Amino acid sequence: AQLEESGGGTVQAGGSLRLSCTASGLTAGDYDMGWFRQVPGKEREGVSCISRSGGNTYYADSVKGRFIISRDSDKNTIFLQMNDLKAEDTAVYYCALVQAIGSRFCSPGYHWGRGAQVTVSS
Repeated sequence: AQLEESGGGTVQAGGSLRLSCTASGLTAGDYDMGWFRQVPGKEREGVSCISRSGGNTYYADSVKGRFIISRDSDKNTIFLQMNDLKAEDTAVYYCALVQAIGSRFCSPGYHWGRGAQVTVSS
């Protein structure tokens, strides 16, 4: 089973990007899933997660009000719409399966994609 991210790139501060994560070899709708990001020298951090039904979502405080997570079961894909991007959002973004989420938490990922680079220029 694989997760493949796409949609990364370079954008100016204040701009938008939409990341996609498409699953193959598994049914994404059977899993809670999330987006994480990592910059060199720092630990990977949870950005946003979504339950298998799509009814529950989690956002890190740093992205609340700017990022929107969603999923499309027909496409076996989850998305991360990133608006009003800031230089500090620059990172490699990974999607992953997660064990559980709540409105205030998202458990660590356990099955990862290869990542997509997002660079925000100021």
